[in-house]
Amino acid sequence: MKYHKFIIEKDYNSIYYFLKDEGFSENFITNLRKDMGNFLLNETPVTIRTPLKSGDILKVNNNPNNKTTIMQCILPLDIVYEDKYYILINKPSGISCMPNKSHYTKNLAGGICYYMKEKDKNFVLRIINRLDKDTAGIIIVAKDSISQNKINDIDKTYFAICEGNIDKEIEINSRIKTITENGINEQKRIISDDGQEAITRIYPIKSNSHHSLIKIKLTHGRTHQIRVHLSSINHPLTGDEIYGEKSEFIDHTALICKEVNFYHYIKKKELKFEIDFSEDFKNLLAKFDLN
Repeated sequence: MKYHKFIIEKDYNSIYYFLKDEGFSENFITNLRKDMGNFLLNETPVTIRTPLKSGDILKVNNNPNNKTTIMQCILPLDIVYEDKYYILINKPSGISCMPNKSHYTKNLAGGICYYMKEKDKNFVLRIINRLDKDTAGIIIVAKDSISQNKINDIDKTYFAICEGNIDKEIEINSRIKTITENGINEQKRIISDDGQEAITRIYPIKSNSHHSLIKIKLTHGRTHQIRVHLSSINHPLTGDEIYGEKSEFIDHTALICKEVNFYHYIKKKELKFEIDFSEDFKNLLAKFDLN
């Protein structure tokens, strides 16, 4: 087992209350309850009910889950950042984050598991922020359960090219619902009063009478949120075949998660990352005179 060490700074009635005080989720704590050895108090195995005193050294198993066993694949990874706790990857468009029927043998998850197989034989895949297949941008992967639980308030900034002229800031506050048929989720989402709350804020960067380059910030981050919201105000993303129209200039949705900031719980500081536009995105900017 691999452990994360905590030096206890005050008394607690039990390890459970310490973990709650540290902000760990109930699901994470439940996983740790299952097996003896997940907690070492001053190098002695204990249970979650064990009290803690100031000055104690508590070690917590940082990988209580079973190894991820999905099919691995050799996939070049554009690694933006990596340390003992996280990997940040620049995902290209056209690659699905997780295996599915149409992307079973080649997907980002399989590529990450292949990359990690020599580094951690018991690696558990934990993708923090998934992106649609056609959306490019920064993906965060946590290497252990504690890192997964300790990453909060991730600040993501998207950039997109949309149809039509957007020359002022817009806030879209419309609920999004997944269309279901016979109890099976369909791919498409719609605006509906009985959907999930979702807020999208749009900031124009450059525009003309036909297209706009925009910056986007999300609250909630529902599946297809940006695509559904932009389409709902008659500014669908260029290349979005589901909520807009196919483009002759780009073969995927012109959307990228370009900037990501988060607080690193070990380094005790905020980390900021930014990637460049992909070449086809740059070509589209030039084509539409949005540079």
